[in-house]
Amino acid sequence: MSAQPIKSDERNVEKPIAVFDSGVGGISVLKHIYALLPHEQLLYVADSKYAPYGNKTPEEIQARCFEIADFLIAKEAKALVVACNTATAAAIDALRDKYTLPIIGMEPAVKPAAEASKNGIIGVLATTGTLKSAQFAGLLESYGRNVKVVTQACVGLVECIERGELNTVSTRSLIQQYCAPLLAEGADTIVLGCTHYPFVREVIREIVGEKISLIDTGAAVAKQLKRQLEEHALLSASKQPADVKFWTNSEAENSKQVIEALWGSGADVSVIL
Repeated sequence: MSAQPIKSDERNVEKPIAVFDSGVGGISVLKHIYALLPHEQLLYVADSKYAPYGNKTPEEIQARCFEIADFLIAKEAKALVVACNTATAAAIDALRDKYTLPIIGMEPAVKPAAEASKNGIIGVLATTGTLKSAQFAGLLESYGRNVKVVTQACVGLVECIERGELNTVSTRSLIQQYCAPLLAEGADTIVLGCTHYPFVREVIREIVGEKISLIDTGAAVAKQLKRQLEEHALLSASKQPADVKFWTNSEAENSKQVIEALWGSGADVSVIL
């Protein structure tokens, strides 16, 4: 007997997709989602008050993820994207155990980097929390066996990006400091293993040169989200341009300006505690 296709519920398909991160970094993923699914309503929470997640315990991160997920599900989210590598590593299993909606996470692009590398040496820029996680260890075990992987924790870089300091002297100095060991080891491919880092991609490119491949997973996550929506018959049928709503708990006075700068246009930004 053939499987029956899932029938979509019109009340559900026009509900929003929810995306969250420890701060504003996940906006880099949100932009890929918006480009691929321009008619989907989008919600975004920047948990900037608690950024970065990389120096928190898995239990603390899970607690933040549950609180944000509850907030977004109360807004009738039909799918949830955890646009943070550290949060995915610490909480994705617990989130999937607790909630029934499709939940898509992130992981550093070790596999595509290993495939792209010509000399078999890849570098990974990430937060301490991501690099210490069991998930990252599993990625290395699965995809890093035939390549040399050089990792670099980028302490302080997330905070620079949270402040909107994308091309300042101090930010460039940090990036220079963190890329140097990867280049010294001969890496020809560098993974941007935090969703904040694509916002300083141009600076990284200037520092490492044109011959180094830079890889992040935002586009892949957007495609996986689309596949999940199709599987659950949740793709929007609307032809109207999407509304995008942002929430932040940042205590910075310029938080709205930072979100608008990273998003690339005016934004509907509300403050949450």
